Amino acid sequence: MNRVDRLMGIVTALQSKTYMFAEQIAEHFGISVRTVFRDLRAMGEIGVPIGFEAGKGYFIADGYFLPPVSLTVEEANTLALLEPLVVRFADKSARQHFASALSKIKMVLGKTQRKTFEQVQAHTAHFIPEMYAHLLPDTAYLTTIQNAIVHKNILRIEYENLNGGRSIREVEPIGLTFYSLNWHLIAWCHLRKDYRDFRTSRIQKMTATMMPFRKNDHIGLNEYLKIMEATMLQEPA
Repeated sequence: MNRVDRLMGIVTALQSKTYMFAEQIAEHFGISVRTVFRDLRAMGEIGVPIGFEAGKGYFIADGYFLPPVSLTVEEANTLALLEPLVVRFADKSARQHFASALSKIKMVLGKTQRKTFEQVQAHTAHFIPEMYAHLLPDTAYLTTIQNAIVHKNILRIEYENLNGGRSIREVEPIGLTFYSLNWHLIAWCHLRKDYRDFRTSRIQKMTATMMPFRKNDHIGLNEYLKIMEATMLQEPA
């Protein structure tokens, strides 16, 4: 990777995270910390508002946006390669937003890049026999869940358990995870007073209440998944 591409990559990385330490940037781009400091200084000299907060790391000041750039052929082709996976594993809301994002990306591609991108799309397909079509995710909750996670709002769901019984729950979502061919909402359940794993395909109805979380010390999603993995390993064969 040449230096110009690396500098743009650092800007993109900083914009995608709240803070990053120099060591994290160095590891991400395979360079030395000394080189990171030189790059950050160079970015500041050309007007990128780089800041630093002790104990947290480097950040880009709010309000700065990297001008649109063209994707490489390989980057665009990778997005086309992912399209069938989104169709198969995402829900209605996510599929709609992915299609919209692809349309916007195609608009900023050059003529040759766009042609190549469309060729890859034409030769990359999602296939599932009609007899298995019912296995496609039929909900439209993923976007609502994502918004609730970001804004820390309570969701009210009507949930069907394995035995067919239904219950109304108020939950505080901490994350989404995909396993066993299903999306799972991980959330604090006020009914059970504990974290619960809700398979999104079993959610019959969802309402975004706009009410703020009542619990303010949630564990992180990765921490929950580690606990879940440890519990699985302890279960008898």
